[in-house]
Amino acid sequence: MLSPTAEKRSAARDVPEDCRSCLVCSRENGCESCPEKLFLFLSREDMRHHGSCLHSCPAGHYGMRGQDMNLCLKCKAANCERCFNKDFCTKCKGGFQLFKGKCLTTCPEGTIPHLTDCIEGCQVREWGEWSTCERNGVHCGFRWGRQTRSRESHGGQEGAPLPCPTQHESRKCRMRKRCPEDKRKKGRRGERRKERKHQRFHSNATTTEPPEELKTVTQSPGGT
Repeated sequence: MLSPTAEKRSAARDVPEDCRSCLVCSRENGCESCPEKLFLFLSREDMRHHGSCLHSCPAGHYGMRGQDMNLCLKCKAANCERCFNKDFCTKCKGGFQLFKGKCLTTCPEGTIPHLTDCIEGCQVREWGEWSTCERNGVHCGFRWGRQTRSRESHGGQEGAPLPCPTQHESRKCRMRKRCPEDKRKKGRRGERRKERKHQRFHSNATTTEPPEELKTVTQSPGGT
């Protein structure tokens, strides 16, 4: 017969890996009940649910504590990655701004975007001038580049957790495809080509001209 310690070790080896944090578990459905501090998370696998006991709920879910069981429930707010409860989001998915528990594509009037949030109470100044069109740190040599501009914000709601940020925006712009240096190089290459052509012309003219003595013979009448 096995000692009590050996029996416990044998029983632990027989328990599936995903059941070891559970109070109650089945081979078919995983965890059915969790220890007091853990949350029961049910994930769908084909036509059935599989339970896991977690310290914190995964993205798109929030933890709700109850007398009998702590559960991970799905966020109902649209485009929400993490939420405080089913309708109040605390972190939005990429590309969305958080404002009063909602995830928006653009911040509402009277607010300005800062990182992933919309901030109230900031007064904005006029936009500055667009910067020079550039790409990879140069201002020519490409068909398209980008230019930016900014505007400062001031004021701010009293007690606001974030300062009023400076806003930035950018846009696509057309660049000069040829750089001035390229034009100068092209001009110098053209001059060198003209000079070589001129030299070849004079060289050919010199080689085709007859020798001096041959000129004398051909010009003397009755010469032998």
